[in-house]
Amino acid sequence: MTSIRTLVVMICMMGVTTAFAQTAPNAAKTPPPRVAPAEAKNHIGEMAIVCGKVVDAKIADPGLGPGKQVYFYLDEPQPDPVFFFVAWGTPAGGPQEAVAAYQGKQVCVTGKIATFTGKTFIMAPDRSQIKVQPEKAGSK
Repeated sequence: MTSIRTLVVMICMMGVTTAFAQTAPNAAKTPPPRVAPAEAKNHIGEMAIVCGKVVDAKIADPGLGPGKQVYFYLDEPQPDPVFFFVAWGTPAGGPQEAVAAYQGKQVCVTGKIATFTGKTFIMAPDRSQIKVQPEKAGSK
């Protein structure tokens, strides 16, 4: 009987310890690291912030999900991009709205880095994952 009580107490303590271990990192959550587009290939499966200039955009056909996907290429255009992210236009503006929002701009996109056919990307269904960076004074 004593060994069963000990076992039950140990299981309860493990549950409490696990609960604290899961909430503790959230209290001191640090932002993901910043990664250059060309370095994203070294961080597949990791959360990161990838910043670069949108140099090319392609609207997918046919679109999947909530409208047509738009592929935005950072730093290097097709046919040999180093990194891209996928976003969608607004329901009212469609994919052209998304292209107008980011084309030619310096952006940072946050998310989990994945790979497809050897190219690294972040899927950004939530546009809050994408931040347009302010232009530096004197540059266009």
